[in-house]
Amino acid sequence: MALLRKLGAADIAHPGGTLVAHLQRVQGQLALWGARPALQVAGLCHAFYGTDGFPTALLSPRGRTELAEVIGAEAEAIVYLYASCDRKVTYPTLADADGAFRNRFTGRLHTPEPQLRRDFAELSAANELDLARIDPAFREKWGAELLALFARFQPLLSRPAWSDCRMVLAAAPQD
Repeated sequence: MALLRKLGAADIAHPGGTLVAHLQRVQGQLALWGARPALQVAGLCHAFYGTDGFPTALLSPRGRTELAEVIGAEAEAIVYLYASCDRKVTYPTLADADGAFRNRFTGRLHTPEPQLRRDFAELSAANELDLARIDPAFREKWGAELLALFARFQPLLSRPAWSDCRMVLAAAPQD
C-alpha cells in the first residue's frame, strides 16, 4: 500500500473512485474466492504497469525488480503477465493448453504455464466483476461479452469465481 500511495494510485481516477480503491476491491474479491496470498497481492498490484484496458502505469515494466522486492517474485510475475496481455490476441485461446499469449510490451508470443493461466483468468474475472458491480453502465454495455469470455475461461476459474461471473454478469441485458 505504501508503494501504491507513493506512486499516486490514491489520486488516479477510476470507476468507483480511485485506482487504489479499485485495486483493494479486486484484492478483496480474490480473498473471498480463497485465492492464495501471491494472487491476492497481485490483485492489489495488477495495474502497476498499466493494462491493455487501462493505460495509466505506476511503474515502467523496466521497474519489475523494484516491484518484486516489495511484493515477491511470484506475485510480480502474475502482475507482469496481466499487464503484458494483448487481450485481442490472447483472450480467444487462453483456455487452450497451447494457446498463444501475446505480450503487448514485446510483441512476443509464448505459452504461460497452467498455474499462470489460471491466475490470469481469476485476476481478470475479479477485475472485470469489480467494474461491473460498481458501474451499471459498464455492466450493461459489456456484461454479455464478459459472460461469454468467462464461459470460455471457465476451465481456468475457481468455482466461486465462475459462480460470481454468472451471478453478476447474467443480470446484464442480452442483445
